[in-house]
Amino acid sequence: MKKILVANRGEIALRVMRTAKKMGIKTVAVFSEIDRNAPHVRFADEAVCIGAAPSNQSYLLGDKIIEVAKELGVDGIHPGYGFLSENAEFAEAAEKNGITFIGPGSKAIQIMGSKLAAKEAVKAYDIPMVPGIDEAITDVKKAKEIAAEIGYPVLIKASAGGGGKGMRIVDKESDLKSQMERAISEATSAFGDGSVFVEKYVTSPRHIEVQVMADKHGNVIHFFERECSIQRRHQKVVEEAPSSLLSPELRNEMGIAATKVAQSCDYVGAGTVEFLMDADHNFYFLEMNTRLQVEHPVTEMITGVDLVELQIKVARGEVLPLKQEELSINGHAMELRVYAEDPLNDFLPSVGTLEKYQLPEGEGIRVDNGFEEGMDIPIYYDPMLSKLITYGETREESIELMLDAIQNYKIKGVQTTLPFGTFVFGHEAFRSGNFDTHFVKDYYSPEMIKQNSASEAEVAAMIALKQYLEDKKLVQLPIN
Repeated sequence: MKKILVANRGEIALRVMRTAKKMGIKTVAVFSEIDRNAPHVRFADEAVCIGAAPSNQSYLLGDKIIEVAKELGVDGIHPGYGFLSENAEFAEAAEKNGITFIGPGSKAIQIMGSKLAAKEAVKAYDIPMVPGIDEAITDVKKAKEIAAEIGYPVLIKASAGGGGKGMRIVDKESDLKSQMERAISEATSAFGDGSVFVEKYVTSPRHIEVQVMADKHGNVIHFFERECSIQRRHQKVVEEAPSSLLSPELRNEMGIAATKVAQSCDYVGAGTVEFLMDADHNFYFLEMNTRLQVEHPVTEMITGVDLVELQIKVARGEVLPLKQEELSINGHAMELRVYAEDPLNDFLPSVGTLEKYQLPEGEGIRVDNGFEEGMDIPIYYDPMLSKLITYGETREESIELMLDAIQNYKIKGVQTTLPFGTFVFGHEAFRSGNFDTHFVKDYYSPEMIKQNSASEAEVAAMIALKQYLEDKKLVQLPIN
């Protein structure tokens, strides 16, 4: 593999290209008109404009991307995450055109892309499942029977869903009909597939995922877990590795379960198996993401492994160079997704120009970034600017380093999730490890950030006044 096209933008495009460059592989960037001057375009060896700013006129044009790849003699396509990364037709089209798709085969993407098909696939592997029905339904009467059997609260969930869309928590039977109709409508609108299923709602859930990697020779290994319970609107914003909750025995049990999930669909490449864990530490299979995850850097930090490099090696047909017993956890890593969102206004996207944009630096700090000072934040794409990652020997050290890094991350022109990060990493529930996916609902309010900001401003003013008085004393000293 001598040349790779990265079918993505921003920080993930840059992150993939850096590893490719390290491996001596040439890179091709594709970009929309609005991304013409983006860092990933300049970093690549070659770059081609594929369309207008909206993603359905550029980054989602699979046929156009494959056409560019063929014209430029590309050997492989890395899809990053989002866009076409979990599009089975795109993966198949690449392969049919003699281009290696750096990811799983289309069959695995299809199976794991449907929550119902995924449940069916892993049935034979004795993977724990949340109690419920494993078939699509639209009949309210049937849904009521299932709910009565497994007990309220229940969760209505879109089979093709993600990001919290087509998902409804129902506490009592009288709400079931209306909530089910809303879930079906939302799923149809978002995914073109209105099929839903009903399962027991796990109260006080922790969201824990396991990173797996599989080669074309039947080898599957896991790289331990990531804790992803800090979420807003069912989407992750803070991740860490390892989880503070798991014992070595439970970690091993979940790792084995994750590799079995990968085996159930003949998986190849990097994937993530997601689990829910209840208050009694029972874990249940949730879904499998058939791509590299946004939060993969925390796993890289604690294992010392470049997951993108392994993806490329596996795609080339190489045997995994590592065995499970050779992997171990060293230290602790945290990640904050830095979004151009306003945490004081329900995390709505914040559009503007990066008037000031300076990244924190130092030992144990990593920033996977896709922006520069002076750039505008496009309204057409996910509003993530970067990922701020810190690494320490202990969880406490990683948290303190993160708090310092947030303070030294200077952004002016848009609102970001940095103040929210300060709130999370400073909160006693997070620091103690005693939290779940309801953290934001239970503890967070915009007023908390306002109070923090006011306190910080007061401290800054006091420091400035002290410095001013010290300087004044120096000026007034008599000169001999």
